[in-house]
Amino acid sequence: MTALVLGAIVFVAIYVIIAAEWWHKTVAALVGGLLMILLGVLSQEEAFDAVDWNVIFLLAGMMIIAHITAETGIFQWLAIRAVKLADGRPTRLLIILSVVTAVASAFLDNVTTVVLIVPVTIYIAETLGIKPRPFLISEILAANIGGAATLIGDPPNILIGSAAGLGFNKFLVHMVPPVVIVLGLYLLAARFIFRADLAGGSQHRELVLAMDERKVLADRVLLRKALIVLGATLAGFLLHRTVHLEPATVALTGATVLLLWSRFPPQEALAEVEWTTLFFFVGLFIMVEGVVKVGLIDLLAQRALALTGGELATASFLILWLSAVLSGVVDNIPYTATMIPLVQELGRGDPAREPLWWALALGADFGGNATLIGASANIIVANLAAKGGHTITFRQFLAYGVPVTLASTLIASLWLWLRYLL
Repeated sequence: MTALVLGAIVFVAIYVIIAAEWWHKTVAALVGGLLMILLGVLSQEEAFDAVDWNVIFLLAGMMIIAHITAETGIFQWLAIRAVKLADGRPTRLLIILSVVTAVASAFLDNVTTVVLIVPVTIYIAETLGIKPRPFLISEILAANIGGAATLIGDPPNILIGSAAGLGFNKFLVHMVPPVVIVLGLYLLAARFIFRADLAGGSQHRELVLAMDERKVLADRVLLRKALIVLGATLAGFLLHRTVHLEPATVALTGATVLLLWSRFPPQEALAEVEWTTLFFFVGLFIMVEGVVKVGLIDLLAQRALALTGGELATASFLILWLSAVLSGVVDNIPYTATMIPLVQELGRGDPAREPLWWALALGADFGGNATLIGASANIIVANLAAKGGHTITFRQFLAYGVPVTLASTLIASLWLWLRYLL
C-alpha cells in the first residue's frame, strides 16, 4: 500500500471519528498523528517539525495572561457593561459581541481575540440565564470573517503576504472592502440565523441591568498590572515584525512578566492552560502534515488547476472555491502553505495575476468557517466552551458554518469578478 493511500485512509478515518464524535477529538487527533508516524508516513523528526509551535506557545501564553486577568473581575465588569449597552436584549448583544470580535480579530489576530472574549461571553450568558452557544458560534464566524481583513488577522494571510510580498497596506486596500461587505450582510442575517436560539429572551435581564459593575472588580492592584502587561503584549503583536519577535515569544514574555510581577501561583496559572486544546493541535498538525507530505492535497489542487488552462478568471474562481472547501476539511494554515507554490507557478511573477493571491486569501479565510476544525479559532472556542460546561458539537456548528461559508464565498466570487476580472 502506497504512502499516499495510507495517509489518506488515516486522515479520512480520523476525520470521520471526529465528525461523528465517537471519540474525544483530542484523543482522535493524537491517534491520527501517532498512526502517521507508526505507519512510516512521517518520521519522528518530520512529525515534530510539522507542529506549529508558534501557535502552541502563543495559546499557552495568552491562556496564562487571560486566567490571571480574569481573577481581577474585569471580565465580569466587561460583561455587565456589554449587557447594559445592549439593554439586556440577547439579539442586540449577539450583534455587539460579533462586531467587537470581528474588529479585534483584524488588528490582533483571531486566535488571541477568542481567548480573551470567550470568558466574557460565557459569563454574560450565564448571568442572563441564556445559552452561550449561539453567541460563541457567532463569534467564531465573526472572528474568521474579521481576521481576513488584514495581514496579521488570520495566519493564512501572514503566509500569503510573506510569499507574495504583499504588505499590510495592500491587504487593507484589497481585503477590507469584501470583508466589510460580508460582515455587514452576516450581521444583518445573524438576527434571523440565531432567532430560534434566542427566542426565549433573558431570564434575569432586569437583575443584571440593576447590577453595579464596579463591585465585581476584586483586585484593582492586580488589575492594573494585568492590563499593563496585556496592553504591552497586544502592542507586541502589532509590532512583532518590527521588533523581529514571533507572536509566541511576545505572548510567553507577557505571561512570564505577569507571573513575576503579580506573584500569582504558577501552578494555578498552568493548571488553567487548555492542555486538551494544545494536544489536539499537536495531533492535527502531524496528521495534516502526513497528507501534505504524501502529496494528497497537492494532487487534488494540481488536478483542479489543470482544468483552468492558466486562464486568470477561471483560475481565480477555482482557487477561491477549492480553498473554501478544502480549508473546511483541513486546517486552513497547512492548506495555505501547500497552495502557495501552486499559486506562485500560476502567477509567474506577473502583477496582473495578483487576483490569484486574493482568491486564495478569501477562500482560505472564509472556508475556515465551514467546520469546527477549519480554523484554529474554531477549535479554541469549542474547547473553552466545553471547559465551562457548554458543548458545541461538530454537527451543531456545521449547521451554521456551511451556509455562512457558502454565502461568504459567493459574495467573494462576485467581488473578485467586479473588482479584478470584469
